[in-house]
Amino acid sequence: MKKESFGQLADGTAVDIYTLTNSNGVEARITNYGGIIVSLKTPDRAGNLGDITHGFEKIADYQAGHPFFGSLVGRYGNRIGQAKFNLNGVTYELAANNGRNHLHGGKVGFDKKVWRAEESANADGPALVLTTTSADGEENYPGNLNVKVTYTLLESNALRIDYQASSDKDTIVNLTNHAYFNLAGEGTILDHEIMINADRFTPVDAELIPTGELRAVSGTPFDFTTPRRIGERIDADDEQIRYGKGYDHNFVLNHQAGKMGLAARAYDPQSGRVLEVETTEPGVQFYTANFLTGSLTGKGGRVYERRSGFCLETQHFPDSPNKPDFPSTVLRKGAEYRTTTIFRFSVK
Repeated sequence: MKKESFGQLADGTAVDIYTLTNSNGVEARITNYGGIIVSLKTPDRAGNLGDITHGFEKIADYQAGHPFFGSLVGRYGNRIGQAKFNLNGVTYELAANNGRNHLHGGKVGFDKKVWRAEESANADGPALVLTTTSADGEENYPGNLNVKVTYTLLESNALRIDYQASSDKDTIVNLTNHAYFNLAGEGTILDHEIMINADRFTPVDAELIPTGELRAVSGTPFDFTTPRRIGERIDADDEQIRYGKGYDHNFVLNHQAGKMGLAARAYDPQSGRVLEVETTEPGVQFYTANFLTGSLTGKGGRVYERRSGFCLETQHFPDSPNKPDFPSTVLRKGAEYRTTTIFRFSVK
């Protein structure tokens, strides 16, 4: 692991970037600002390394505003309807930063924090341990929440993310990483093939808030139980597709929540790269960068156009605090929140 300066924030706070490399040349560069995965280099079928994530070369570009490229997201990843929830008979009003709704932890979420960083190493590979404390009342969430996220680059060409948290009051927690992948490195992702290990998804209303229904994917454009081109049905005449302007939906994974299972597998025929996502989480948000506009220019002068990347955000379901039938995101005082997600890279 190599540590370097990544510059300073506008307020003068120093920020670092850490480069984790394994013996196969796979490289992950992660900054303690927002826990952001700045770049991720993996080999194609010819053995050539290429960067497969969206991001920027300068900290100023992240501070100027971006759609969560590579960020750690919290306290609550995804949306909470009408920016409020009730816990133990108390209603908590959150920031409405996505229309009437709350998105990705609010105005100053975990993606904008400078995390404490510690370099570590174990038999699995180099590890970056990031910690932060979210104070009671921050973004109006209850409880002092202590958070620890560990990125480990495995010798098996995988990036493992372990999330842990505990609170001194009952609260809600839903942590994820918001990496945008493009296995070709550039262009659109419409010719990528994807399999999502989910027989059901959570349909949404026009504001992208789940209705509470768990709908079968069979017979819909959301059936990725066998590999399909991302672009095959992305503009289908379907109400859910219209609401998301493509895919921006939570899939109900088939494996038992809390147990590690395969969530999705993506393949780029051009490069031969394969990404497998394994997780202990019950859901994954499949998002096809429908809201990118080409206004952002990133690493190497790449312009991030609409549908130039895809996200597989492992998670509990959106709006779970307001949907009692969804898996609970309540973290009780003194209990431990713990989830794991693995991004595994290979070629075919």
